Amino acid sequence: MFAESRLPPPLHTLLVDDEPAARAALRELLERDPELELVGECASGREALRALQQAPVDLLLLDVGLPDLDGFELLREAGPGAAAAVLFVTGSDAHALHAFDVGALHYLLKPLDAEQLARGVARAKERVRALRVQQLARQLGALYGGSAAPGGPEGLGAPATQGYLQRLALKETGRVTLLPVEEVDWVEADDYYVQVHAGGRSYLLRQSLRALEGQLDPRRFLRIHRSTLVNVARVRELQPLFHGEYWVVLQDGSHLKLSRSYRERLDALLAGREPQSPTGRSPLR
Repeated sequence: MFAESRLPPPLHTLLVDDEPAARAALRELLERDPELELVGECASGREALRALQQAPVDLLLLDVGLPDLDGFELLREAGPGAAAAVLFVTGSDAHALHAFDVGALHYLLKPLDAEQLARGVARAKERVRALRVQQLARQLGALYGGSAAPGGPEGLGAPATQGYLQRLALKETGRVTLLPVEEVDWVEADDYYVQVHAGGRSYLLRQSLRALEGQLDPRRFLRIHRSTLVNVARVRELQPLFHGEYWVVLQDGSHLKLSRSYRERLDALLAGREPQSPTGRSPLR
C-alpha cells in the first residue's frame, strides 16, 4: 500500500475590517489559498477581541481604523498569544512604523491585489511553520529531558541532576537537534529569544534567558551578566578589567564580560563551593 499523503494543517485565519466591501475582496483572495482556513470575520475591534479570546488564530488580517477599538488596542488587549502572525491591511501608511513595533509581519495598503497579499501570507506561513517546529522541539525536550546523563564526579561541571534539562531541543534548518547541555558553551539573551553557542555554532531558541536559566543545573550554568549565561566547565581564565569587572575567557577563546554583581557566585563555583543566590550586589573581596 502507498502511504497516504498528508498536508500540513491549514492556517486558521481571522479577518477584521469594518468595511464590508474590503472584507469581501480579501475573502475572495484568501479562499484561493488551500493552506488557509477562514474561521471568522469581524467588523469591529470588540467583536474581534471576543473571537480571539475564545480561540487564538494562526493568521490575523487586521485593519487599523476600527470602530470602538482600533487595531493596536485590539492587539494590546488580546495579548501576544492571540495570533501567531499579524498582517495589517489598511488604507493609510501613517501607522506603518507602529505596526512593526507591535510585531506585525507586514503592512499592506488598500486597494490590495493578489500578489501583495500572497507575499504577506507567505511570510505568515513561514512564521507559523517555525512556531510549530519550536513547539515540537519543546515537546521533544520535555520527553528526553529526564533521561539519565553519563556518570561523573559531583561538583564543577557535574552531570545535571533529575529535574534539570539534560538536552536542549533546537530548530536547525527544518530539523530538530537535541543538544546535550554539557556541550553548550554559553547563552546570550536576544530580545524574547536566546542564542545558544556550542562548538562554534549558534542556535536560536524561543525562550527567555531567565526561563532557560531556571531549567539548567546551577552547578553547571551561571549568570555572569544580565544577558549572559555561561557553562562554568568551559571557563579557562578571568582577566581583570576596570571597576571590579572581568573578562571571562572560555576554552574556545570567547571573551564574555563578568559584571561585579555576579563575581562572588562565579568565584564560589570555580573554588568548588556551593554558590549562594544573589540577594543584591555582592561585596568585592
